[in-house]
Amino acid sequence: MHKAIKVLVIDDDAMIRKLLESTLSRKGFKVFAAENGLDGIDLAKTENIDVVLLDWMMPEMDGMEVLAELKRNKDTMHIPVFMLTSKEDSKDIDLATSRGAIDYIIKPFNTFEVPEIVQRYLEKVSLAHAEKQGFFSKIFSHR
Repeated sequence: MHKAIKVLVIDDDAMIRKLLESTLSRKGFKVFAAENGLDGIDLAKTENIDVVLLDWMMPEMDGMEVLAELKRNKDTMHIPVFMLTSKEDSKDIDLATSRGAIDYIIKPFNTFEVPEIVQRYLEKVSLAHAEKQGFFSKIFSHR
């Protein structure tokens, strides 16, 4: 039995949090939610989160500040972060990815597509890891 992937949704919009919680849970993800950046950072540190879905525009601490803090902390820097935002200018996308975001999901989005986007990313990472392991095992088995 495999462990459920832990997804953290950080968004100040309660409706978006609820929709994503419901959709992701039905697809087998274990979902945590935070309505602000500080709570989200705390959850990322304490719950061993696998993936973060992060709103860009939030009061007090915006998504870019949250992203910077997650990438600065040794306990959370490895967590893939997907930005959720209505900012769709290529400069914004470049900024988010240059600061460590894995991907960019533009609002409004189809809620049912989000679990698929996350799952595809995780499968790609898993496949790359398996290929890397296979590569190294071939090298060491020929010694």
